[in-house]
Amino acid sequence: MRAWNAVGGDPLFIARAEGSRIVDQEGRGYIDYVCAWGPLILGHAPSGVVRALVEAVPEGTGFGAPTAKEVEIAELVCGRMGGIEQLRLVNSGTEATMSAIRLARGCTGRSKVLKFDGCYHGHVDALLAKAGSGVESFSLPDSAGVPESFTAGTVLARFNDADSVRSLVERHGEDLAAVIVEPVCGNMGVIPPAPGFLEGLREVTARHGIVLIFDEVITGFRVARGGAQERYGVTPDLTCLGKVLGGGLPVGAFGGRRDIMARLAPEGPVYQAGTLSGNPVTVTAGLATLKALEGSDVYRELEEKGRMLEAGLREVLARGVPGTVNRVGSMLTLFLGPERVASPDDARTCDRERFARLFHGMLARGVYLPPSQFESWFVSLAHTEEDITATVAAFADWVEEDGASAR
Repeated sequence: MRAWNAVGGDPLFIARAEGSRIVDQEGRGYIDYVCAWGPLILGHAPSGVVRALVEAVPEGTGFGAPTAKEVEIAELVCGRMGGIEQLRLVNSGTEATMSAIRLARGCTGRSKVLKFDGCYHGHVDALLAKAGSGVESFSLPDSAGVPESFTAGTVLARFNDADSVRSLVERHGEDLAAVIVEPVCGNMGVIPPAPGFLEGLREVTARHGIVLIFDEVITGFRVARGGAQERYGVTPDLTCLGKVLGGGLPVGAFGGRRDIMARLAPEGPVYQAGTLSGNPVTVTAGLATLKALEGSDVYRELEEKGRMLEAGLREVLARGVPGTVNRVGSMLTLFLGPERVASPDDARTCDRERFARLFHGMLARGVYLPPSQFESWFVSLAHTEEDITATVAAFADWVEEDGASAR
């Protein structure tokens, strides 16, 4: 993503940012819909977070020992997410998913993990898996440096396909330690769960004694105050968090049922540790961010801004541009090509070459989009109605230019 391999050209080097805007090293400004890939729900350099950091840094940047702030942020998270009774802080989303899977294996005594084609859970070896001779057969490494033995215990199902899950659980259930899923697919573009899909996962995993893990690194505190599990009313056994939780600083966390979390060292036999976990500066930024999201109108405002952007983009598409928009709250994806995207297979039919032209065309018009067709745009509280209007106008202008060049 940083190298812009999907769209070509040289990546921007960012010098500074404030609110909804970033400024590159050459002094050019852009409306930013990357938002550091999701954490910046308040926008860039929000005054409350900056002020809290200025006060915290002179007190020390790390101790390798517990702090009261860790307890405070854990209490905040547990109070907002019904599926989390205890929380363990780590340093990244990858650490969170890696640790949650180890914990699930330690609790169940089983070795296999079921994940979904199109869902990304960080660069954990066992989760960098792709389909072999079929999504419901065997898994192969999706990266050099990952031995086949590391993905041999990873089973792949189709996102939004309950039948594929049921058949795989019937086949592998006695060996499955966990099912891990992004409750809203965010790494093949935004793909919401189909009605009943998450409920089906909850039912089948509970019936077979499998740990259900929601990877809410993207959706946590983004699509609702209590994440996707609140929005869709489905409670997992374990939840992985990151991004918004750190307020723009590196963070990860995982938590869940008390009886499962009690299996972690030092109480239990499942080892996990990290020198910088619970870093006081990171926790300070996270606390300031979560507290800023406590207002009763915050998520209503994010929903409205996301709706406004979606409506504007759809209006332009309706002029004869093949494509669609998927949105959940303040995260959305404009897909060029297909008229409906309900699965990763649908997403793969997108017109990637046209998206690359869109990306550079929008950049030339002062709008910074994620440099891939398969990523989410993020709207922050700092985005204004004027920003959204300007973005839609830029898209309409690009459509006209791209259409003219094709004629």
